[in-house]
Amino acid sequence: MKILVCISNVPDTTSKINFTDGDTKFDTNGVQFVINPNDEFGLTRAMWFKEKQGATVHIATVGGPSVEPTMRKALAIGADEAFRINAEPTDGFYVAQQLAEVVKNGGYDLVIGGKESIDYNGGMVPGILASLSNMNFINSCINLEIDGDKVTAVREIDGGKEKLSSSLPLVVGGQKGLVEESDLRIPNMRGIMMARKKTLSVLEPVDGIKATEDKKFDKPAAKGQVKLADSVDQLIDLLHNEAKVI
Repeated sequence: MKILVCISNVPDTTSKINFTDGDTKFDTNGVQFVINPNDEFGLTRAMWFKEKQGATVHIATVGGPSVEPTMRKALAIGADEAFRINAEPTDGFYVAQQLAEVVKNGGYDLVIGGKESIDYNGGMVPGILASLSNMNFINSCINLEIDGDKVTAVREIDGGKEKLSSSLPLVVGGQKGLVEESDLRIPNMRGIMMARKKTLSVLEPVDGIKATEDKKFDKPAAKGQVKLADSVDQLIDLLHNEAKVI
């Protein structure tokens, strides 16, 4: 089985976020980047298939040279080979088109990506990729078992879970539950050394459509001062006369 894991390079959630050029561009100064958590769940599941079923695992990322440390971490975790598409991931449709080209040329049985990235939270790339690649698609996947070309999966739905059967080739939008946080792997020294010798190919982007454009970013409004009520009567008075919610 040949697996492609799509990796996003996203800011660590502890990073302080700022914008430049009149709030039109994200300021990367001082920001630490990591593997998108939903993608890392998928990568860890792919490693399980490698160890249990002898799968080959490749990773692909759309981005400039700055994403390569994140890709090397994925190689250190155990991926066999990496592809960097040399383009800025500014639009979900455009990113899916670039990844579809990798899928077409690679002959993959299974493609795993996070259901969404934690930076833009678009949640569109896996579904568009499946459509462009003419592959089956399961989103919000929290369990995945493969026997030959038969697939059994569980996905999260409103108020519960849904068990599905499908077949390869397949695109999966994964999330926490595909593996648990305790299953995530920290690269060891041997993995880091081996990652330096693994192939990281740089591919030039194909012509694609950028369907959206970011015009401006706004930070959430600053939190106002907090008033502490000394009694229930004072709390009711504040809610009624100041907050005007009762």
